[in-house]
Amino acid sequence: MTNIHYRIFSGNDRHALLCFAIVFVTIAAVMGNSTKAGNTDFFLYGDYIHKNNIKTVLFNQVGFELSDPLIRMHAGDRLMLRFDDLDADYKQYYYTIIHCDALWQPSDLMEHEYIDGFYEDQIRDYRRSVNTRVPYTHYWLEFPGPNLRPSKSGNYILKVFLDGDRDHVVFTRRFSVFEQNVTIEGYAHQADLVRYRDHKQQLTFNINTSNYRIANPYRDLKVVITQNGRWDNAITNLPPRTIQGDLLIYDHEDKMLFDGNNEFRRFDIRSLRYLSERVEDIRSSRRHWDVYLLPDRRRTYDRYITDDDLNGRFQVMTHDAPNDMLEADYAWVHFHLPMDGGPLEQGHLFVMGALTDWHLSEENKMNYNYGEQAYELSLLLKQGYYNYHYAYLQEEGRPVDIGFIEGRHSVTDNDYTIYVYHRRPGDLYDRLVGIGHMNPAVPR
Repeated sequence: MTNIHYRIFSGNDRHALLCFAIVFVTIAAVMGNSTKAGNTDFFLYGDYIHKNNIKTVLFNQVGFELSDPLIRMHAGDRLMLRFDDLDADYKQYYYTIIHCDALWQPSDLMEHEYIDGFYEDQIRDYRRSVNTRVPYTHYWLEFPGPNLRPSKSGNYILKVFLDGDRDHVVFTRRFSVFEQNVTIEGYAHQADLVRYRDHKQQLTFNINTSNYRIANPYRDLKVVITQNGRWDNAITNLPPRTIQGDLLIYDHEDKMLFDGNNEFRRFDIRSLRYLSERVEDIRSSRRHWDVYLLPDRRRTYDRYITDDDLNGRFQVMTHDAPNDMLEADYAWVHFHLPMDGGPLEQGHLFVMGALTDWHLSEENKMNYNYGEQAYELSLLLKQGYYNYHYAYLQEEGRPVDIGFIEGRHSVTDNDYTIYVYHRRPGDLYDRLVGIGHMNPAVPR
């Protein structure tokens, strides 16, 4: 797994965070210091929740819950931020935005250079849940708002904090503002190299710069590729292999490869009144619900079977009441993965997907039950339809291994997003000048 970056900053000086040194820690340090992640001395530039009372943070384009948080400059695009506070009271939540470079570290811009309006604003819209066994207060924000708007393209962190105190960080969310100054055309397919052909996917694409001048693409461009919205395995800083006039050609055989993995597992808890897809049992108490999923099984060596999924995402929804956001209840969802012969000698297993913000932490690390001879985990989740994978982390500093449990197939359906950043000579930030989306083509 790529390293996670911690930055130390002072909330008394909103510009000081641009001046301190970066401290690199591995994912193991995050898991071993989960309470430190919520400490005001540390700040994470990514999708992180720092408070245990915050659940189900959604950040997407208005009207499309499964979309990535992307805004096109000057197009009137808007994002919707939603989250639940399980304390079920009212708190004064504020937010601000931080401009970042292509690799999600703060740029050298001052706030007045990338924010139109006030530097922070309050989240004013909220309502309490209705007829739920787990009470909560639901907050929402439509962004950009009249008081705070991004004025430049690029990567941003939206930071939510309490009571106007920027040190009291509650959670953070990535989003990007882009200009479509270049066009991106290409496709995802099985790897060309024989040794990777059965289990890896390769991207081949061109960037057309005919309507946008780039003096030196090798020096001034940064290209980043993500798979299914994950940033832990993103491919970064890809140079073009060749340039033909206004066409930048990216057809590296060995540099743009991703594990195809497998279709995502799924479960349906849109109703807590009857057993639905992948649900074995539902039990209720006065305080909460328990949902027991059917036992899973290892798919490492199974043949590939095509299946419709959400590519790791989830959608909040309830069939038990008319209002998905206010009347959907929370349930403890119990995962069960049999593993005969005892626990793995090295490493740990995790439940991974958008339901865990694609992170590996103590909260989603599975424990081995010797009596059941199985790995188990319980997560508190809001009613909806969920995708997930089982992820294996052998040791700190190693990449996350999905194929260890799920298998690797080069024909799996995955969503790929290509981000093209441009920094002109003398500029202090990376402009996001183009975005492209791809899915694997029919096997060749």
